[in-house]
Amino acid sequence: MSSDIPSPPDDGPDLTDADYDYAADDVAQPGLVADLEELVDGDVRFDTYSKQLYATDASAYRRTPIGVVLPRHTDDVAAVMSYCADEEIPVLPRGGGTSLAGQTVNEAVVLDFTRYMDEIHEVDPDASEATVDAGAIVEEINEAAAPHGLKFGPDPAWRDKSAIGGAIGNNSTGSHSLKYGKTDAYVEEAEVVLADGSVETFGEIAVETMREEADPDGEVLERIYAELVRIIDEEGDAVTERYPDMKRNVSGYNLDVLVDEARGEWADQGIGAGGSGEPGTVNLARLMCGSEGTLGIVTEATVSLVKVPETKAVALLTYDSLNEAMDDVAPILEHDPAAVEVLDDTLLDLARETTEFGDVVGLLPDGTDSVLLVEFYADDDDEGRQKVADLVADRCPGTDTVVDPADGRVDTDEPIRAGAAMEAHDADERATFWKMRKSGLPILLGRTSDAKHISFIEDCAVPPEHLSAYAADFQDLLEEVGTFASFYAHAGPGVLHVRPLVDTKSLEGMEQLERIAEGATDLVVKYGGSVSGEHGDGRARTQWNRKLYGDDLWNTFRDLKTAFDPDWLLNPGNVCGDHSLTEHLRFDPEYAFDAGFDPALNWDNENGFQGMAELCHGCGGCRGGQSTTGGVMCPTFRAADEEIQSTRGRANLLRGAMSGDLPADPFSEEFADEVMDLCIGCKGCKRNCPSGVDMAKLKAEVAHERHEREGPSLRDRLFANINLVSRVGSALAPVSNWAAKLPGSGLVAEKALGIASERDLPAFHRTTLRDWYEARGGSTVTEADADRTAVLVPDTYTNYNHPDAGKAAVRVLEAAGVRVELADVEDTGRPAHSMGFLDTARERTAAAVDDLAPRVADGRDVVVVEPSEAVMLQSDLLDLHDSEAAATVAANSYGVLEYVDAFRLDEAMDLDGAGSLTYHGHCHQKATKKDHHAVGVLRRAGYTVDPLDSTCCGMAGSFGYEAEHYSMSTAIANILFDQVTESPGTEVTAPGASCRSQLADREGADGDPPHPVEKVAAALR
Repeated sequence: MSSDIPSPPDDGPDLTDADYDYAADDVAQPGLVADLEELVDGDVRFDTYSKQLYATDASAYRRTPIGVVLPRHTDDVAAVMSYCADEEIPVLPRGGGTSLAGQTVNEAVVLDFTRYMDEIHEVDPDASEATVDAGAIVEEINEAAAPHGLKFGPDPAWRDKSAIGGAIGNNSTGSHSLKYGKTDAYVEEAEVVLADGSVETFGEIAVETMREEADPDGEVLERIYAELVRIIDEEGDAVTERYPDMKRNVSGYNLDVLVDEARGEWADQGIGAGGSGEPGTVNLARLMCGSEGTLGIVTEATVSLVKVPETKAVALLTYDSLNEAMDDVAPILEHDPAAVEVLDDTLLDLARETTEFGDVVGLLPDGTDSVLLVEFYADDDDEGRQKVADLVADRCPGTDTVVDPADGRVDTDEPIRAGAAMEAHDADERATFWKMRKSGLPILLGRTSDAKHISFIEDCAVPPEHLSAYAADFQDLLEEVGTFASFYAHAGPGVLHVRPLVDTKSLEGMEQLERIAEGATDLVVKYGGSVSGEHGDGRARTQWNRKLYGDDLWNTFRDLKTAFDPDWLLNPGNVCGDHSLTEHLRFDPEYAFDAGFDPALNWDNENGFQGMAELCHGCGGCRGGQSTTGGVMCPTFRAADEEIQSTRGRANLLRGAMSGDLPADPFSEEFADEVMDLCIGCKGCKRNCPSGVDMAKLKAEVAHERHEREGPSLRDRLFANINLVSRVGSALAPVSNWAAKLPGSGLVAEKALGIASERDLPAFHRTTLRDWYEARGGSTVTEADADRTAVLVPDTYTNYNHPDAGKAAVRVLEAAGVRVELADVEDTGRPAHSMGFLDTARERTAAAVDDLAPRVADGRDVVVVEPSEAVMLQSDLLDLHDSEAAATVAANSYGVLEYVDAFRLDEAMDLDGAGSLTYHGHCHQKATKKDHHAVGVLRRAGYTVDPLDSTCCGMAGSFGYEAEHYSMSTAIANILFDQVTESPGTEVTAPGASCRSQLADREGADGDPPHPVEKVAAALR
């Protein structure tokens, strides 16, 4: 073994270097930026906002980068690396930033591949391969391969946000690793930029070829060959002896694969694509797997694909304790499942509290402590059912569990049997079981307290036969330290995700962190496991590789690192460097947060506004693509593909500004323009974010405080008081409508008020909904004949701009025997709330409560046609008022078709609808899980309905009318327009007035689409 191992350079460059002031508060020295801008075609961003955006990932760590480059092609990457090598500047390749161990944050020049280098170049079904850029998202690769019945085998949980380069860097796997193994089994070839900026293509190569070309004193590739040959020749036995005998080990470098391939043994594992099986041949692309960007920068890869299984079958087995479930894993594996997942009592209790899964958990036998979800792949349904039947016959019911009275633990020499079993063969039923398995994690991640469930030992792995003993010892460790954790995830391959509750803002919490990490590592070594079975080393686990592998192999890692990267510039500190678990945490005892104001809204979570501002843990859920994940979140990121336009980006910058990490005033015009203004308030993050970050509510608070400090603009006041404007416009109609269409009026409005000249303003109706209602003499249903009485709120948009939708609502409700009354109130406070005038919103909602609460007390229901106004009364109202009257109004308010569906009022109607509809639900209704009601009513009315899994339309109330937001609004709209074009429906319908206005601008559109209640009214005989 080489004895002249150089010490790695300090973690990061010399901050006193006169030429490059990396620690500058604003922008790095112009020389560095100018040089890089001249060298690359991509974007060079060294401003404080960009650096803050890339200072965190999905881990517990924060490290401000030197700057960020978004390369457009491999030549850009090579140019940056060559330049940085000459100047001794560290470089960090990064994909979606979903890493849980901190390996994608460093004091380095960050290369973000997901902006431009994300192409899928080719899917070759004959070879079962795909060639893709490093920034290509894993799930999008699967989409491209799906028409050929193929997919990328490993299925990391965040595959709809994770880049293939990141999957290679982490050697990612997933729930079905029992069948598919890790990423290294699928990487056939990789284009790699080395530490000197040279570009090489790594793939299969004979060891003898490397031996012939090796030169320890030669060029970089010759040095690499020399070190690899030395490892194979001299360290092969040590690697075989010290590496855990597990399919799920991603700690350290991938030397076990290197050695096994050289010996012709690796292909015999039968996982994934495997190797060539030829002794003396290795694939150097696989050495990149798990290297975390410390050996080279992968820019393009050819990966093998596998066949999509014909069908699946799932069994849910119940147990009285976690240890019993763990002991039953080994015998279950004998049935050759594709996945074995565990949920402990903590996650079951959390799932039980959810509306979506409460009923499913309620089906479990009383006393169920833990469950195992077992999935099988099958060629057809009969085979799937047989596999489940065989498992259930073997594992449930059976002999009683035998417990050792000495320690209360299961005697593993006796068979364990499940208490009960549930089966799922239908695709929807299987999806429900899997969703339940994942349902508790968001609640764990949704803690707004200082103590959080942190990822730092969450993927330790041990052989499955030791799971029970390991879990029991781990529970003892947690009890000794004084905290608790949940146990879940991949029991089949021996990977338990464990997230202890720790407050790293306190010294006590820091001590707990260290004790748990060291104790967990000792247990892993004791049971022959790995400190990382899935998520990598990073900042959290690098220091434990020395204990896992011993000093000799630790130094071998460092030799290899030095051969590839002599100056240790590639993501320094990871895998075999000097990272410490407790350094550079996002929250530590020195962290301080100062919002700088007293919040105006009610915050019923722990730590209030601060707790919400700190809630984002960085998983990148908001970066999921429309094509792969659907849902509402995050429309601005989907349109712009920019980190700053994601919920994660905004949350990081807001927290940074209020904690002092970002030297910016969160209430300044600059911060508003750069960060907050392009949040369109869709509320998608409230539903789709795994942590439940409510950015719309955060924005409302910040906008309100900014108004208090700086004063609002005339346009803001205008939109906040749109009800008054509309009342005047209606009174002056049609003159007011003519004036808006006069030549040049749009330009005047843009220059005077900042209203986009490209937009047609909504038309005002001289005869409002209220006028029509009063003229007809009120409701046609008498009190004596009424089954129910509904108070219809004539909201601003329905009353003055779209009264036909209100008339249809009245007719539909009356057809169901509902007496309809009109509320006195029109303005629910939604416009003022959306514009950040929270005091005004509070006054107007108070008036609404005064009008509506007594009517509800008399047995009436509140019904609203406009979705955003309905949600205002249902949920946002409670952020402004903490009163019994407000709670009563909120609990008894409904969107109009939600009301029809909830009480099955359409059963009393004579409906005869015909035709096919494309339904775009309103984002606020989606965020509050109320968007499905209209679909159900329309289908029962006789229509064929295609509900789009769409995000916000991009109009978002006033947002789309604001000149500076017009381009973003239309970019978001184009995503929706594409979905409408692909939909089989022949007519579009949408409940939101803003949505209908946006859809009217679609090419080929014939005016505003109808509100769905109008389609129900049209179906009335």
